Amino acid sequence: MKRVVFAVISAVLALQTNAQESQTAFNFLRLPVSAHVAALGGDNITIADDDASLVFHNPALANNVANKTLGLNMLTYMEGAVSGSASFVKAAGQRATWAVMGQFISYGTMRETTVEGQQTGEFSAKDIALGGTYAYGLTSHISGGITAKFVASYIGRYSSTAAAVDLGLNYYQPRGDWSVSLVARNLGGQLSAYEDDFERLPLDVQLGITKRLVGSPLRLSASFVRLNDWEYGIGKHLIFGADLLLSEQFYVSAGYNGMRASEMKISEDDGSSSHGAGLSFGGGIMLQRLKLNVAYARYHVSTSSLVINLSYTL
Repeated sequence: MKRVVFAVISAVLALQTNAQESQTAFNFLRLPVSAHVAALGGDNITIADDDASLVFHNPALANNVANKTLGLNMLTYMEGAVSGSASFVKAAGQRATWAVMGQFISYGTMRETTVEGQQTGEFSAKDIALGGTYAYGLTSHISGGITAKFVASYIGRYSSTAAAVDLGLNYYQPRGDWSVSLVARNLGGQLSAYEDDFERLPLDVQLGITKRLVGSPLRLSASFVRLNDWEYGIGKHLIFGADLLLSEQFYVSAGYNGMRASEMKISEDDGSSSHGAGLSFGGGIMLQRLKLNVAYARYHVSTSSLVINLSYTL
């Protein structure tokens, strides 16, 4: 049984990453939660919008979310897998905000077999993260935030757990409509591991900037990701995104993620192709109390994905 279970660990935990990335555990934490972020290339920490899902990407952005906002999120992933998350954001005085959140991905049911291939039953696999966020306005333009989270992975009757924190800073200047952020995600370590084979968490240090062009509906974003890991060329660390702000209620977005395009490249007889991986698109409707955001992208070589956010201010 152990040989069967651990044979699927790499497939279950590696997610959208290549063999190098499988050296870290709990890689589902790299998947975007926010549809707006997904549309902008999959990593963005600088959008200073009233969007509860942004808290998953930068805890400092919780200060921009309306009081008592409930957010529900869904990601369609590879066949048989279901992913979702939820958050609730509440103001705490004039300068502080707290939030609670949960995130999960279920990989469905798989066959349990002997080493000879004889089926002896079935088992399921899933990943879960539960966390709490606190953000505080350090000045009129600078906010800081921290998210503490407990992470668990289950494959059959085996499990692995971890504790981690996200740290974030955001500088937002509404007069020029530009935003700069620095975030360190998934700082921590495993509390327990499969077969006591402890691995690193997917630590990701990110730096980003978002700026709206003066007198234009165009807002541009650039994000540097995985600054703690310079195994890749600098071009793969840079993600570009653009918003076309049609009005205060409607936007459309597009982005490109060179890292994802490279990781999902498939070799073929006539060369290699990423089959559109790295490109992403989306849009949203942002009413006073109700907001809906949708994005399209690829996070697995087998299929495309939709990310959907629905939030409501109570």
